[in-house]
Amino acid sequence: MDGNERWVSGNLQHPDRDPNRRQLVAQQQEPFGAVLSCIDSRVPPELLFDTGLGDLYVMRTGAQTDGPVVTGSVEYGPMTSGTPLIVVLGHQRCGAVKAAYESLRDGKPLPGNLQAIVKALRPAYEQAVKEGGADPVDTMARAQVKLTATALRSNADLAPLVRKGSLAVVGGYYSLDTGKVEVLVGKPS
Repeated sequence: MDGNERWVSGNLQHPDRDPNRRQLVAQQQEPFGAVLSCIDSRVPPELLFDTGLGDLYVMRTGAQTDGPVVTGSVEYGPMTSGTPLIVVLGHQRCGAVKAAYESLRDGKPLPGNLQAIVKALRPAYEQAVKEGGADPVDTMARAQVKLTATALRSNADLAPLVRKGSLAVVGGYYSLDTGKVEVLVGKPS
């Protein structure tokens, strides 16, 4: 979150982005976090948290949807090298969420494999419809973050690490307007 504060203020440090760091991590990596975020080109985790080479495992999917391969990728750091943090990061004005929302609302499937994203987002859509609100797409984007973070936190392999206190699973929401990440769920102590 300190890195995000630097991003918001423009006082970037650009840490761990030089040849010395490249040589240091060439043989071994020990990222302090894993981030599951959206594919949106405006939401690059390494930049908005002002991190560098070897600092984060980053997985990006449409609206941070998951499945067995993505979940396995998220599990990799915590289960193999003790990475202590997972962040599920949604964002404002998510195109994937908007497309899925409209598809589900109108009963019109999206073409090709985009429909797999729609299917994965159905629980967030249903929650958003229940909650209501002025901006149902934003409500759905936030619901997706919370549902995904909760699923990872209660995952059979990650839950023991969470209970032991060696892993925090946080759900965050990135504002495209301000650059700020808001913690929605799972704020570590």
